[in-house]
Amino acid sequence: MKLSQFKYVLPQNLIAPFPVPNRDEARLMVIDRKTGTIEHKTFKDVVDYFDDQDVIVRNDTQVFPALLSGQKEKTGAMISVFLLRELDEESRLWDVLVDPARKIRIGNKLYFGNGSLEAEVIDNTTSRGRTLRFLYDGPHEEFKKKLFKLGRTPLPEVIRQMRDITPEDKDYYQTVYAKHEGAVVAPTAGLHFSKILVKQMELKGINFADITLHAGVGNFKTIDVEDLAKHKIDSEEFFISDEAAEIINTAKRNNKKVCSVGTTTLKALESSCYIDGRVNAFHGWTNRFIFPPYTFVTSDALITNFHAPQSSMLMMVCAFGGYELIMESYKKAIEEKYHFLTYGDAMLIK
Repeated sequence: MKLSQFKYVLPQNLIAPFPVPNRDEARLMVIDRKTGTIEHKTFKDVVDYFDDQDVIVRNDTQVFPALLSGQKEKTGAMISVFLLRELDEESRLWDVLVDPARKIRIGNKLYFGNGSLEAEVIDNTTSRGRTLRFLYDGPHEEFKKKLFKLGRTPLPEVIRQMRDITPEDKDYYQTVYAKHEGAVVAPTAGLHFSKILVKQMELKGINFADITLHAGVGNFKTIDVEDLAKHKIDSEEFFISDEAAEIINTAKRNNKKVCSVGTTTLKALESSCYIDGRVNAFHGWTNRFIFPPYTFVTSDALITNFHAPQSSMLMMVCAFGGYELIMESYKKAIEEKYHFLTYGDAMLIK
């Protein structure tokens, strides 16, 4: 398929700058792939679509405060640094993005927190990418606490253009089951689950399997090739434990439904499965780019948000739900004034 086939006009007023006050009261569009029917519900109604021993697979990655504001030595120019991942714990090496990149060269010193933390640029990785070595002599845990205290919640740029980051975003932009630190992008479909809703599902006998994929900024990378087969996406680290694989595979053996929460979860499962759809315990990296046509073997249902035009997430959703049905559902969502993107409403494809 071609990039242009995933273009649609998203009205600016439908991009949600804030989440709804109660996570599970976002709207939910339910799409039946067999009948093509569309229902309009509230997210907490999702419990009605699953039964005893069905499995919900969640991404329990934890977002860390990856946005730093600093100053360049000598000139005092303000510099924005986006932490991506720690490369070496002992050397305090980090892979980052900087803005404005043209001002940041190898050898430059950067200062954060009024000079309380210092870093040196030691390599260029991409046009905006740099490797920083933070100059800190204390224990690593002490360094991380200081670094993250200076950092802010890494909201997507589209939201940061609409409003300032608030202290509340620290909780909003995190799932209630987040556990393993490493993401700079929240698995947004999971933001709709409240602790009460999770408990209701458990009481109904629905099982949860938690996997971890540390989502990166590559999810927002602009696709600039018309032929999708030529597009490459960034690799992301993921973990699937023996326990999680067994929960999922038991459900499949017993003909129970397996539902992925979010495209990150679905990507991880599809990257670690056998031909027959059984999930393999795994620790590694994936750069799998899924777009139509594609046959999924791990999941019977998908919970997801409404994604941006021509985004890799929209393409994966179209591959799962069927291109025509999903694109039609997006037209319907715009007509019905659903909210889109990170803090927007949700979709269940079954």
